[in-house]
Amino acid sequence: MSNKRERGTEQGPVREYLDHIVVEKGLSVNTRLSYARDLAGYSAWLKAIARPIQEAGPDDIRAFLKRLKDEGKSVRSYTRALITLRGFYKYLLKKRIVTANPCASIDIPRVRRPLPGFLKVEEVEKLLDAPDIATPLGLRDKAMLEMLYATGVRVSELVGLKLNDVNLQGGYIIAFGKGSKERLVPMGESAMHWLGRYLNEARPGLSKGTNKYLFITQRGTCMTRQNFWVIIKREALKCGIDNRKIKPHIIRHSFATHL
Repeated sequence: MSNKRERGTEQGPVREYLDHIVVEKGLSVNTRLSYARDLAGYSAWLKAIARPIQEAGPDDIRAFLKRLKDEGKSVRSYTRALITLRGFYKYLLKKRIVTANPCASIDIPRVRRPLPGFLKVEEVEKLLDAPDIATPLGLRDKAMLEMLYATGVRVSELVGLKLNDVNLQGGYIIAFGKGSKERLVPMGESAMHWLGRYLNEARPGLSKGTNKYLFITQRGTCMTRQNFWVIIKREALKCGIDNRKIKPHIIRHSFATHL
């Protein structure tokens, strides 16, 4: 419902741009919603000062961003709004709706990001050995954890894998990342071994139809990020890893650290 309401407030160049970033640039619907909220706030502010979008200049952009700061918005929100406006005016410039990008001279602030956490090698080994491989679900969980650690893919990429995205003979998977970008990702021998066992010994018993996804639940439906997050937390607790260390991308960060 909120999606429909937000689209109802979009007009002219704003709506064209938002549709453009989905259709032409391949950005997600959630990204579109974030951009739409930023542009709705900006449009409302311009309307309050009686300034058409096409006539806004650098001082107007700075004044709008200052207002966000005064309202207590985080640096991240401020930065995202500026990135949204930069892209929007770049689009308008390309379409010759404006003659210059008023955001071009405004620097994007640096956001200090904390170093990502990671598990020690011995903790990863404990986590990989935690699932009960004597059961179909445990064998599935073992294969998923091994795949995640061996390839470094995102959880969303892992659960989004389809059967025809896997080439066991070639030792690789086809992963689809942000913006639906496709890439070949090699698997290690251990991941290939456990994935093969899952496909031969566990998946046939879990599948209740023609589900095309690689990893499926006990009900035969496709695995979700939330499903797998629960599994990771449960297995970490089982092998004594501090749950405060378990974050959504912890295994991916551990993969990068242990390279």
